[in-house]
Amino acid sequence: MKNTITLTDQEKNLCQLLLDVSTYIGDSGNGTKPELRFTGGWVRDKLLGISSKDIDVGISSMTGYKFGTLMKEYLDQAGNHDRYEQGTLGGLAKIEANPEKSKHLETVTTKILGLEVDLVNLRRETYVETSRNPMMEFGTPEEDALRRDATINALFYNLSTSEVEDLTGYGLQDMELRLIRTPLSPYQTFKDDPLRILRCIRFASKLDYVIDGAAKSSMSDAGIKDALRAKISRERVGIEIEKMLKGPRPLVALNLIDSLGLYNTIFTDTLDSHPRCADTTQWKTAYDQLSHILVAGSEQSDTSAVLWPIRSNLLTTEEDIFLAWMLCTLTPWVRVKRGPPTMPNAKLPPPVAVTVARESLKADNKVTKIMENAVVHMNEIITWKDSIPESFPTVGLPSKRRNESASRGALGMAMRRWGPYWRSSVMLALLVQVMEAEDDSARQVIIKCFAKFLSILQEQALLDSNQLKPLVDGNMLTKALGIKPGPWMKKALDIAMEWQLRTPDESNPDDGVAEVIRRKKELNLI
Repeated sequence: MKNTITLTDQEKNLCQLLLDVSTYIGDSGNGTKPELRFTGGWVRDKLLGISSKDIDVGISSMTGYKFGTLMKEYLDQAGNHDRYEQGTLGGLAKIEANPEKSKHLETVTTKILGLEVDLVNLRRETYVETSRNPMMEFGTPEEDALRRDATINALFYNLSTSEVEDLTGYGLQDMELRLIRTPLSPYQTFKDDPLRILRCIRFASKLDYVIDGAAKSSMSDAGIKDALRAKISRERVGIEIEKMLKGPRPLVALNLIDSLGLYNTIFTDTLDSHPRCADTTQWKTAYDQLSHILVAGSEQSDTSAVLWPIRSNLLTTEEDIFLAWMLCTLTPWVRVKRGPPTMPNAKLPPPVAVTVARESLKADNKVTKIMENAVVHMNEIITWKDSIPESFPTVGLPSKRRNESASRGALGMAMRRWGPYWRSSVMLALLVQVMEAEDDSARQVIIKCFAKFLSILQEQALLDSNQLKPLVDGNMLTKALGIKPGPWMKKALDIAMEWQLRTPDESNPDDGVAEVIRRKKELNLI
């Protein structure tokens, strides 16, 4: 592994500015001239040849806020600003010392020369049993390196010497070995801050590295799992999981979570005083299957012909792919029965999988709504998938499709009920059925059935049925029927839409209105 870094012109300009500010501080009597280092992920990524616009600057002898203030003072002096480019320094966003937020020493985040820069002092940390938020004090470069989650994230770039510093003694070696290892004892590292478990898993999946055996053993320790439950905010857990799922190798991350026995520690109902555990025995089949679907159509796939209808129709955007992985994480909870209402006449609680998404990951309203919609409609989707041979027996024979018009109308209406994220709902149904299949043979039958189902949706031009603009509106119906709008209207509009889906070649709204009039009895208007 190379131990030199080539800076871009933008980075060179930033280095010169920071060094000039450091000299100004020493010469102006505002304190000891600070040593400056780029730290953490930027150094790792530069060594890997990955560009990065986010830079953490480690400062030896003052807080980030004080350094940022003096930098602004330096740039305000005549002539200094013009030595660099216009718009050199953005606004200084001060992060106050706050034990609750684990920010005991003031840091600054700002935009400098077009780069996102965090200014923070080098520090050492002291932990207590009940919190992952440490007491922080000024520290040496060695102490700052040793407090980090992994040796590959503990490398520094010294601005004065232009050298990479490996103060743990293992960072460069571990990059060569493609290894995730903690600088200190993994047990104590994870006990102090259990979020490091998720960060190490994320970096292993992002970089395609392996996790050191001792670290994996500590991750699986019951006491460490308890600390992860007790000390880490669920918002932070959700952020790490989202980064894993949006990263280049979600499969690696989920496989690690599964094999390390972390599933029910991460994905759990935190509101339940006696939380249940989901059965993850067959979870691997779900995330492996999703991975196989995603590579369909590439040279890596030997089953593209079967999987391509699924890949091309369900996973069309980056959002589709992220949602598929998110739903996949919750498949073990989908069949777990929800409890009764908490009060008489109250609504049923949401599906357990939805509660787990909301409470364990603090998933946003959009994701939880998509999850709930997928669980609610799952059985109907499976029923439609299984009935396709009977509903569309002559698929591929255009001259006989008239016999299938009723099925087209009913299926199109079902898809409109499934909503704009019907693709996610179908994907969840597929993954759950794959997970519950008795063996590989049964799984292959399920996959082929879903592929045929989606092929028929495509052939019948139903993929965008939920976006279909109605030909018939409420004004047309009230005028034709001579009746004021009322409870009958929704059913009447559904009849008109079903007609429209059943007769895709028709474009005259009068025919749709006639269909509603013909079925007035269904509206209780006769």
